[in-house]
Order: sequence, then structure tokens, then C-alpha cells
Amino acid sequence: MSRILPALLAALALPLAAEEVSLSTPGGRLHATLELPATVAPWPCVLVIAGSGPTDRDGNQPGLRNDSLKQLGAALAGKGFCVLRPDKRGVGASAAAAPKESELRFEHYAADAADWVAHLRKDLRAGRVALLGHSEGALVGLLAAKRGGVHAFVSVAGAGQPAADLLRWQAQILPRGLRKMNDAIVRELSAGHTVAVVPKELLALYRPSVQPYLISWLRYDPAAEIAAVKVPVLVLHGTADLQVPPADAHLLARALPGARLELIEDMNHVLKRAATPAEQNRAYTDPSTPVDPRAVELIAEFLRP
Repeated sequence: MSRILPALLAALALPLAAEEVSLSTPGGRLHATLELPATVAPWPCVLVIAGSGPTDRDGNQPGLRNDSLKQLGAALAGKGFCVLRPDKRGVGASAAAAPKESELRFEHYAADAADWVAHLRKDLRAGRVALLGHSEGALVGLLAAKRGGVHAFVSVAGAGQPAADLLRWQAQILPRGLRKMNDAIVRELSAGHTVAVVPKELLALYRPSVQPYLISWLRYDPAAEIAAVKVPVLVLHGTADLQVPPADAHLLARALPGARLELIEDMNHVLKRAATPAEQNRAYTDPSTPVDPRAVELIAEFLRP
């Protein structure tokens, strides 16, 4: 009977519970959701790192609720993983831990991710710990993974080109004059110089208070960072991703021989099916649209002990 019950629970693999957990850091207390499976501990665990901007543990930003990371966490818990989804420093329940915007650096997020890994490893219910980074969180996760303590790394919709090139690519939709201004600003920031005069059309992205953060981010080449990772790596990307081109997944995979590359047809940046423009738009604002089950299956299969 003692052997039958764990097997039965594993077959059901339904989420058991969700705990609110917190982490004390020198800059303030960080908060997260820990989702627990219905299987018997110890569990394989996954730390999920959210993407750029004010993206919370659920994958949402103000005015843009899609619940992508919340859905991903629940789906992985349903497959027997414990899943830790933190609010980034300065976001959601971790808002009070925000430094002044002018003092924030990319390395702060990487240090926080490494601290969450250490937190998981101290939990007696946790077995192997993997790190999953989404979008900009993939680069954050790469820096944290290099510090050790994880058994695998998953890049989801992560950039493979340096941030400067990605900013230029994303600026292709701008009028020609603004594209030239954007290129000039990126060139200065890449050289480590702040820019005093920013056109109002670009101020949201390049406001003076955020420029030190951008300078710290622009130092990193994701392909070079992934090449230094010593654990198994899965690179997952959707062919309908309009924010980070699918070609970036190939850049990451080529940089690390042995990395597993999976491209999911018609999956977009927030891990939802988007075969049409209407589906693409709805994916960002409709939390009833589920994450693509193909992504869940591939991640679970890769991380399963």
C-alpha cells in the first residue's frame, strides 16, 4: 500500500496548495508564490523569473493581464513540480524593496534570483532545482545559473542577440528619423554614457532615471552567457513571438553545443497560441486563454528527473 499511494498521487498530479513565501534581502523583503504538487515530497522544483518592466509573478503588467506565468506554474505543479514564482524587486508585493530607479542595476535581479535558488535549496521538501527565465528573465536566469545551485536551465522566449541589437530590431516600426535617434541613444548607452537629451517619443524607454539600468543591461551578450552554463539547457521559443524574434533561439542554441532547441509553431511571446492577429492581441489581455500545452509538456519532459 505504501508504494501504491505515491504512484496514484503521481498519476493524478493535481496541485496540492499554494504558499506565500518571502525572502529577506539587504534591499528589502521579496515575496513569491510557491505552488506545491499533490505528489510526495521531495519534489523537483522550478524557479520562474519574469520578464522586463513591471511584470509580476503571474506574468502581468498594469493594464495587461494574461496570467501566463500563473498558468504555467499551475500546469507544472499539476505535473509534479513545485514552482516558485517571485514578484521582482519593485513589482507587486515586492514593491517596497525597490531602490530608486536611478540606482537599479541588472545585477540586482540576478542576485535576487540566486538568493531564491538558495531559498529553495534550504527547503527540505525540494529536490532538484531548475531555473526558468522568461523573456528578459532568461538573461537574468543565465547570470543566476552561473552562480551554481541549479540542475537545469530553461530559456523561454529569451533574447539571443545583445540587448543593443534587440533594441534596434524592436525600433524598426518607428519612423526613419526616430530610428536614427534611437540608434544614436543605444550607441551612447552601450559605450557607458548617459544621454542628456531624449526625444519625447522615446522618453518612456530612455528617460534619464532608467539609463543607468539600461547601461548595466547592455553589457551582456546572452549567447556568451549561455555558453558558460554547465547544466542541461532547454531553449524554448514560439514562431509567433513578435517581441523577440525566433531566430534568437537559434543564436542561443548554437552558442551552447548540446543545448536542446524547441520551436513551437504559432506560440507567441506570452506562451499562448496566436495563429491570427486577433489571437495575438487577445493573448496579452485575456487571462482565459491558456498557455500552450505543448510548452508545458516540453518543459516538464525536459525537467523531469
